[in-house]
Amino acid sequence: MVGLYVATNGLSVWACDMLGDRISRMPSGTGMYSGSQVWALATHPKLPGQLFAGTDSGIYRLDRARNKWTHLPSPMDDRLVTAIALAPDDPRFMLAGTQPAGFFQSHDGGASWRSIAVPVKPYQDSGYYAGENSSAEVSEAISDVKHWTRVTQIVFDPRNARDVWAGVEIDGAWRSRDGGESWERVSNGLETQDIHGFAVVHDGARKLFMTTPVGLHVSSDGGDTWRKLHLDSPWQYTRSVAERPDGTGVVFVTNGNGPPGSGGRLFRSDNYGRDWHDVQLPGEVESSAYFIGINPADANLVFVAAALGQIYRSLDGGRNWTALKRRLGEIRAIAWLPD
Repeated sequence: MVGLYVATNGLSVWACDMLGDRISRMPSGTGMYSGSQVWALATHPKLPGQLFAGTDSGIYRLDRARNKWTHLPSPMDDRLVTAIALAPDDPRFMLAGTQPAGFFQSHDGGASWRSIAVPVKPYQDSGYYAGENSSAEVSEAISDVKHWTRVTQIVFDPRNARDVWAGVEIDGAWRSRDGGESWERVSNGLETQDIHGFAVVHDGARKLFMTTPVGLHVSSDGGDTWRKLHLDSPWQYTRSVAERPDGTGVVFVTNGNGPPGSGGRLFRSDNYGRDWHDVQLPGEVESSAYFIGINPADANLVFVAAALGQIYRSLDGGRNWTALKRRLGEIRAIAWLPD
């Protein structure tokens, strides 16, 4: 039975059996070009057997029973779709983000989409953003170089779908309090505007975690203010953060020495992010640890992927780990598809 799906940058989506021992690429005959860049995957517990993918040619929906992808036409077809989120209480309501950074909304399960006005920049403001370089000579020389911003992740509060957060690489952290209709920047306390990922954790009160290239950040006031946490690692680069879905306070964060990096670690907290320890992934992790996939029906089954194709599996909730034999290319997302 297929359980885990792995998105790659240029080799489309790969499907794995429940334990990840058998991994195969989904061919073009399934409805998505097998050379696609796929940067986002999303599922919903109320849509068993359906998987949404963000690609370099728009959004696709997988019907697992038929093993077929269907392209969902949208204004994003000429962009790279880099983030997809489905509202926890209504899977027909979807938000998506792109590269160049932009936000889009659907109220009918992806059948139709509209753009949301959010004042994000299409390019990073590092001198390559049009008009921001003070040297006319240099500006002219680099005028054809485009360093895109992109939406890296969109997350709903699982207990209140009107509260949503999104990260943009490289244009800050954003919050919506009306289900994605309007957005505001929430970057007070951040040391960087390069935002990677989020997790919303409820431990009596709501706590937000955010990953960035300079460290893991936490907020206890909905994102109004942030403070950086220090991991016991030679690197503070963090990419993904995820809570184990069994309500026991176990949270994971991926760590490494850069994008894509040459070394990686996985950290685990057993108390809702108050303390963290290195789980000691086996062997040499040859790039930064990037993505986390947890089986929603079995919280003991956890996968972690490194940026350049290594995949690790835990059968005991993240205490012990095995390196899978099969390695892929550049991995951009992993997701469990509920039965």
